[in-house]
Amino acid sequence: MIASLRRMWAAAPVATVILVVALLASTFFGVRTVSNWVYWNDPDHIDQPIAGWMTPHYVAHSWDVPRPVMIEALALGDKDPKGRNLKRLAAAQGIPLDELIARIEAAIEAHRASAPDEGGR
Repeated sequence: MIASLRRMWAAAPVATVILVVALLASTFFGVRTVSNWVYWNDPDHIDQPIAGWMTPHYVAHSWDVPRPVMIEALALGDKDPKGRNLKRLAAAQGIPLDELIARIEAAIEAHRASAPDEGGR
């Protein structure tokens, strides 16, 4: 293995670096894809009770809801909720966390009632 790398390096150092970077990137994204698949196919992570630590992205994945439905339920307007959990979003809006969760649950119910084949489980 090391001898092969040395030969490749001697013959084409730039191509060797590109090859190593491509292999590392493929490995990283492959592992990430498989781990996400395993996580989201675990029944414990499907339709999890909504809690303050969750991000809108996590809730959307868990409940199989499209992003626009979540954005509308959060009532943030043009603001992007990326990286903020529900507890922080509720505090920023000056409402109790329970009220925000109730809005999200109502939006999920409405979405599932209107499109049972898309997001309804």
